[in-house]
Amino acid sequence: MARHRVVLRGGTVLTMDPHLGNLPRGDVLIEDGVIAAVAPALSVEDAETVDVTGHIVAPGMIDTHRHTWQTQLRALCADWTLADYLFGIRLGVSPAYLAEDVHLGNHLGALDALNSGVTTILDFSHCNNTPEHADAAITGLRDAGIRAVFGYGFFESNPLQPPHFTDHALRLADFRRVADTHFPNRDALLTLGVALTEYGTLPFDTTRAEIAAARELDALIVTHTGCVWSLPSGVREFAAAGLLGPDQVHVHCNTLTDEEWRLLADHGAKLSISVETELNMGMGRPAFAAARRHGIKPTLSSDIVSLNTGDLFTQTRMGLAFQRWADTENLNLTGGDPTTVTITAQEALAWTTVNAAEAIGLDHRIGSLTPGKQADIIVTGGPGMAQHPHLDPAGTLVFQTTPADVRHVLIAGRFVKRDGRLTGTDLPALLARADASAETVLGRLADAGRPLPGTPPEGWGLIARMSSELQATPEPQQPGK
Repeated sequence: MARHRVVLRGGTVLTMDPHLGNLPRGDVLIEDGVIAAVAPALSVEDAETVDVTGHIVAPGMIDTHRHTWQTQLRALCADWTLADYLFGIRLGVSPAYLAEDVHLGNHLGALDALNSGVTTILDFSHCNNTPEHADAAITGLRDAGIRAVFGYGFFESNPLQPPHFTDHALRLADFRRVADTHFPNRDALLTLGVALTEYGTLPFDTTRAEIAAARELDALIVTHTGCVWSLPSGVREFAAAGLLGPDQVHVHCNTLTDEEWRLLADHGAKLSISVETELNMGMGRPAFAAARRHGIKPTLSSDIVSLNTGDLFTQTRMGLAFQRWADTENLNLTGGDPTTVTITAQEALAWTTVNAAEAIGLDHRIGSLTPGKQADIIVTGGPGMAQHPHLDPAGTLVFQTTPADVRHVLIAGRFVKRDGRLTGTDLPALLARADASAETVLGRLADAGRPLPGTPPEGWGLIARMSSELQATPEPQQPGK
């Protein structure tokens, strides 16, 4: 059988592989979806040649936490706090989503990621109101052609309405159905994960059951941790119950104490930082410094496109700027001036490439331009003024690049964006559907007399009381206890 071969020729290559380094000028050979060779010059025959002279070739970026289903709610949360988001989106908008809205959100959201050079997302999918919603979310990702970990969310978004899942055991059963139906192949573009219900919102025995279900099927676990200052994070409780582990991505972590950070580090847990959300919603300092102290590698996420941009260039730029400021603030306040930066642009790129690949358990397949890995690749450059010249390629990617500068995107060697345009996609039609979906969803809420965000005056106090009552409920005894 003839091999499918493509060579990207003549670009500046940022491999993110410490053994290969960066090539001021190099070629990348792709054979049957896999990176076959990277070198300053390759003699290649019988291959499609793509001239990328004057461009930057880099690994596709990886988002370790994205609520993709919210794509058609862009900027709805522009002036909302985290409490407003919880009551407005999680408890308000989510119940008004039909399965077709979830499919559209995931399909368009995944295309938005690809258009921005994000080739892999950890989709924290917590609008699984029915089995049809979960199926639609997965199909939306698959239709877009993105690489993704689908994090099946157990969260109940209909607390004031008759839910489809009348018992949490039914949700666990649906997760197993999803695994059997959609994830028979571990090497496919889509892999299986679990998005835990937040600690404190269910009895702890239920949380334990969610983690057990995930580990039974070797699914990645992602969870929101330590982002609400008035509630416990659950890290100590997880550790005491033997539930922490290297198969977990803990998102946010703004409120954690040094003891809690030590517990995460000791158990090999991973970290996802949502810079734009955390700074805008008053969640606290993004946790770069704490991660550094405890030897945990940062990764980044776009989080909610109902507030933020869906591109990781912005998140990387904001994260780097924040931490450089934070590292020099005390010096500045004593009248001093820094003599060097504390984090380089090259180091920041690791947040969305090699670090992120490791966090989601796919570092053997993606994250660097290493021969043998999948050819998930982005090529940036072209006519954009900010792309000329690229004197510092890493600096150009972090500080000068936007989605409009992403010329080519490949997933497993297949072009999903070429010459600045998504392939095989009727984007105007999808955008029209997104406009109609948003109008319809918000119309359902208006017809039901549901204001947005609809945050009650007691806000977090109400949630804190509910959490306290739940945790005070005696847990069912396990056999042998």
